[in-house]
Amino acid sequence: MNLHGKPAAVGLHCGGSSYVASREVVDFYADALDDRSTLYQAYAPPLLYHSECFKFLFEWYLRNLIGNLHARQEWLLFAPIPVGASLRTRSTIIDRYEKRGRDYVVNETDVSDAGSGALLVRGRTHQSFLREEKQGEGFVVDERSPQDKQPRPPFPTATGEDLAPVAKVVDQRRCWMFSGPSRNYHTDAEEARKLGFPTIVVQGMMTTCFIAEVMMNRFGMGFLAGGRMDVKLTNVLWVDRRVTAHGKVRSQAREGGATRVHCDVWVEADDGTRISIGEASALV
Repeated sequence: MNLHGKPAAVGLHCGGSSYVASREVVDFYADALDDRSTLYQAYAPPLLYHSECFKFLFEWYLRNLIGNLHARQEWLLFAPIPVGASLRTRSTIIDRYEKRGRDYVVNETDVSDAGSGALLVRGRTHQSFLREEKQGEGFVVDERSPQDKQPRPPFPTATGEDLAPVAKVVDQRRCWMFSGPSRNYHTDAEEARKLGFPTIVVQGMMTTCFIAEVMMNRFGMGFLAGGRMDVKLTNVLWVDRRVTAHGKVRSQAREGGATRVHCDVWVEADDGTRISIGEASALV
């Protein structure tokens, strides 16, 4: 059941919006993330509408919000978004599954050109929800949680070129600019505690934006028009932490008249905790 008490069924249309990718909106994103690619003079950041799926969470979020977590994020970039473009979005539930005592809902959100209908960006958000019978006393996740997990296989396994890393400090101001202006568990410690967390949980979309910046810095238009990303959010990132996004070339393959460069990508906190790991690619 969703937050309306209705079935959160595969195929459910959750909603849509109309936007203009204005210069002001693009500049706000650049300021919030300190991501200032020269390409943003003509084109919007590819993940400008990173959180569009959450505009319709009452349609696809399950009723038990305690300990809910963003588990995985996929991005497919088909064409750049020109600054000033008129856009339409559409959000749909495309999958439901169970894993390790959690229920997962997958929301697919498309960003399209309002005039031509051309698909520009597609995001798939895998959100996990703790089953109600699994709830207990204390915090659902805290800073000791990474120590309790089974060690992951070695990562990265890529042996190619190292992409230039991007380091960020994620303070409360950045969280507010990214996930505000409302008070929620991504912007306010009290709201975080209500959902079973000890302090502000940095929104999972933010680290995917850091990875996108690494890919943009290296591949430019090759990422804006044809980029791909699939990352698992492996540990919670807490407010006031410094993280670094990395990329390393794994392989190359011909794709039509171009070459797709596949990379291992990850975001790591200063204490060595892996916040997210996965793969991303671009065309050259």
